[in-house]
Amino acid sequence: MCAPDYFSVDHNINPWMAGNTGQLDMGRAMRQWENLKQELSKTADIELMEPQPDLPDIVFTANAGFVLGNRAVASHFMPDERRAEEPYLKQWFRDQGFELCELPDDVGFEGAGDCLLDRNGPWLWAGYGFRTEIEAHPYLEKWFDRELVSIHLTDSRFYHIDTAFCPLTDGYLLYHPPAFDYESRLAIEKRVPSEKRIVVDTEDAGNFACNAVNVGKDIFVHKASRPLKSRIQKRGFRVHELDLSEFLKSGGSAKCLTLRLTEPGGA
Repeated sequence: MCAPDYFSVDHNINPWMAGNTGQLDMGRAMRQWENLKQELSKTADIELMEPQPDLPDIVFTANAGFVLGNRAVASHFMPDERRAEEPYLKQWFRDQGFELCELPDDVGFEGAGDCLLDRNGPWLWAGYGFRTEIEAHPYLEKWFDRELVSIHLTDSRFYHIDTAFCPLTDGYLLYHPPAFDYESRLAIEKRVPSEKRIVVDTEDAGNFACNAVNVGKDIFVHKASRPLKSRIQKRGFRVHELDLSEFLKSGGSAKCLTLRLTEPGGA
């Protein structure tokens, strides 16, 4: 995680940011982030990345890169506004002892926002369409020695797959089908049995219910409706709702604010 010391909403690189310039309550954002950190620390060890001046979006550490085993690939951001993060993120991964894999300069990839490990099958889910290019996928498949399932985002509100898709413990899946094209939905349904798919409707997806952090049987999320919570809990999970409204103004929530560093396996 990375503290929101320099967090701001002063540019527009996704639909959620539109109209929110100057609307951020910084004190409230800090309290919300601290609460998320405190709650996550009950089930996970937290490593902190030092916030950097002039890098307001670095708080969204899910976009720093993707980690599997002892390897990491740092992001190469599509929006120019985030390109300045890249040298710092690459050095951070090296300093943590990861073997760093580097994409060509002309290939866009935005980390664990668009690359997720399935929690049951031996494959990676990799998104493309808005902030990651499909040309990144063969590199990921090679470096991490895993089958890679490409899924195509078609709704600009859900610009990374982690805004609409969350693999859960024991092979369950929390997802919003309309965010993906027909072929991608078929690919998802082929690999995840119907009894393990938890469909999220438009209202819950708009509250970033899919942008959740799952640790074991605990799920941390900004907001989930009573019917959705009931369906999740029936699968044996505990749902923890945490107000992250200030970060939604920038198009992020619980998952966006974290990067898992201890994914098992690797190349």
